[in-house]
Amino acid sequence: MKEYAIIVAGGKGTRMKQTISKQFIELNGLPILMHTINAFKAYSNDVEIILVLPKDEIAIWEELCRKFDFSTEVTVTTGGDSRFQSVKNGLNIISEEKGLVAIHDGVRPLVGKDIIGASYRLAAVHQSAVAAVRLKESIRITDQDTTKAVDRSDFRMIQTPQTFDLALIKKAYEIKEEPSLTDDASVAERSGHKISLFEGSYSNIKITTPEDLIIAEALINNK
Repeated sequence: MKEYAIIVAGGKGTRMKQTISKQFIELNGLPILMHTINAFKAYSNDVEIILVLPKDEIAIWEELCRKFDFSTEVTVTTGGDSRFQSVKNGLNIISEEKGLVAIHDGVRPLVGKDIIGASYRLAAVHQSAVAAVRLKESIRITDQDTTKAVDRSDFRMIQTPQTFDLALIKKAYEIKEEPSLTDDASVAERSGHKISLFEGSYSNIKITTPEDLIIAEALINNK
């Protein structure tokens, strides 16, 4: 079955305290986004990659490709004003109705090929496969006046890739966008589909703060 990957890279560098968008920050000598693309190509050269970027950053990406001699073939399309719109734009690039599509954050560069492969295999069986990890720390529910301890074993931290049957997720993204739809699993669930989780990895971090960059550098150097 044909495998696609939509890599969504629309984040800014606000929390990174950088003027450059976080997906373009260098990590171990290469922009974060290139590490992410390389991770999918390490899994399989046959994966068709669709890169979703803000319109005003496509030229920056093209310049970085020249600077770092990055020639991996990807299809670039423009994002929307939200993640929902950006993913929908990426899905619209795919003309086929049959296949599997992994949707992945551009700033999760340490995803392993074992996680990617598992997501495709499980999605082929269950129609969805969403990476998740168990919580390591205690958590509490809070309101304005009180807090209450809850059983952390009942909860999971959701990661990407979030991989789906192509026809299913295309249909799911026809629903109306709402603020509560924060990821692809929530979109598919709102459309009436059951979400299957599988074990992700604690090293599959999303780089959003300067501390994350330090951790990612250490993990790369430890490989």
